Amino acid sequence: MPGLIRDRHGTYYVQRKVPERLQEAVARVLNSGKSKQVFLKKSLGTKVLKEANVAATHVLADFNRTLADAEALLKERPVILSLTDAQIRRMAEMHYAVTLAHDEEERSEGTGSEPLFQSIAKQLSDAGIPYSTPFEVGSVPEFGLSDREIYKRTDTLEFDLAVSAPALARGDVSVIGEELDQLLDEFQLNLDRKSASYRKLGMAVLAAHVRALRDIERRNAGEPVETPASACASPEAPSGEQGGTLREAFEGWKKERDRPEGTVHEYGRAVEMFIQLHGDLPLLKMRRSHARTFREALQLVPKLRRGALLKASLPELRDYGSAHPTVPKVSPGTVNKQLGALQAIAGWGHHHGLVPDDVPWADPFAEMRLEEEQSEREPFDARDLQTIFDAPLFTQQKLPGGAKGEAGVWLPLLALFAGARQAEYAGLRVSDIRTDEETGIPLMWFSRDPKAGRRLKTKTSERVVPVHPQLVALGFLNYVEARRKEGDKAWLFPTVAPDQKGALSAWSKWWSRYLRKHVGISDRNKVYHSFRHGFQDALRRTTPDEELRDALTGRSSGKSVGRTYGAKGMLQRWGAKVLKRAVDDISYPGLNVSRVQAVGNARLARKNVSRQ
Repeated sequence: MPGLIRDRHGTYYVQRKVPERLQEAVARVLNSGKSKQVFLKKSLGTKVLKEANVAATHVLADFNRTLADAEALLKERPVILSLTDAQIRRMAEMHYAVTLAHDEEERSEGTGSEPLFQSIAKQLSDAGIPYSTPFEVGSVPEFGLSDREIYKRTDTLEFDLAVSAPALARGDVSVIGEELDQLLDEFQLNLDRKSASYRKLGMAVLAAHVRALRDIERRNAGEPVETPASACASPEAPSGEQGGTLREAFEGWKKERDRPEGTVHEYGRAVEMFIQLHGDLPLLKMRRSHARTFREALQLVPKLRRGALLKASLPELRDYGSAHPTVPKVSPGTVNKQLGALQAIAGWGHHHGLVPDDVPWADPFAEMRLEEEQSEREPFDARDLQTIFDAPLFTQQKLPGGAKGEAGVWLPLLALFAGARQAEYAGLRVSDIRTDEETGIPLMWFSRDPKAGRRLKTKTSERVVPVHPQLVALGFLNYVEARRKEGDKAWLFPTVAPDQKGALSAWSKWWSRYLRKHVGISDRNKVYHSFRHGFQDALRRTTPDEELRDALTGRSSGKSVGRTYGAKGMLQRWGAKVLKRAVDDISYPGLNVSRVQAVGNARLARKNVSRQ
């Protein structure tokens, strides 16, 4: 389980590094009293690995929700065209100070990876599996860094300097783009990226970054380098009037236009239950903690309510459910409906002036809905895959209406050989399939464009993935070129593109039905996302480089820094050839897609004949 670590007493705990740009926001979400929260940690209270893996699933889900809460606090600011010299100087100084402070913290507390390394080494030794390591095995330093951590940090520092110093000489501020975004977030500024001030800020921060790396290098040589006190803190949010309350927002929402009676009743019930628990709060004072405790109370509500429970308040229903743990509770779908109703009302109030314009506001109900745990999703086995790709959809071009045309064929094949999510494929434009200029390798670029509705699950999802040779053989690049005639900005799969409201959701439901009824895979833990799990397993067989695997799949293990690269950074770090080699070697023993390939070629041949 990612992030699972064993302490010196043998008890397992879960740890996840908080992205630097979210550390202050996470501290506010947790109300920790700290200025920044660098790590999320929680003991699992067990020394049994199997029990720890089960418990870690729920803890990691809580961590994800906390990070989502922190993301919601980062509100976009109006675009500005310039910064003062004082602002630029202050931001560069802050970056320098934070970089050295982070280095100092690791030297004091360690990187957090050593207990895991020692745990794996012990498990291998206990199992009698031979292994070789140049580092000491058997103990975790009580203070500071281990030899292994020093080695890895030195390697990372050398790479960072090899990229950053030449970039400073060239004036290439793109290598510091993520750091600039973090600084602008912390200072609550939305600076035009094409402005002269952005380039000036980039050069100042890049110079501070190189200076900090050189000072860390001096520390590595044993020289004392003091960490400066950061004189920069995020400005306080402007204060204003409290604005309207949740009930006032509901009343305004009702009066805006005629709404279905059932909807009004359902939304009103959600509002009243929230007020029963927290009072009629001003929208401005509603926090993620309020939404979370509301959700937790709903999860304890009995499914069947008779007698006095029919008129009971939410606190009473919560207490009853807690006192009777075996009583069936309402479904996650019911909980999500209540959360969705409150989200709609609060959002209406925000957009209609019940939150003062000069006060930042974040949706407290964003990302609060209950979801099926990903850990319950299983990869398809070899028999499943063969059954899927022997189906008429792939071998006979029998495309039902729900398949949305070519999307019905390509979305599963792409998931098999590239491992991305449905929405990531649906958001691809023709221009996102590019040929690397230096090597001629075809690449898929996954990036976000909120204005066009192109969203990625997290910042870590921005990446580049080479096109697998099997996809080339199946005619994927020919399909891309056919779509390119509509223009580079054309959607690759227009029938499920972001501008087709509800289309991808409908496709997803169709795929689930098709998988169960027509393919015959009845295990409900095997879904479209199972392709992604299978891709990750296959990638583990092709490369031992965890950072590379995380970068290619757009995920963060909590131990790897691969998530920090992005598409351009991946190409700078590994190069297209290394990325291609890792992806090209992906295979699924026992799977034969020759019939799919024949149909793909036949489809292209028919199109060519029709053009002639």
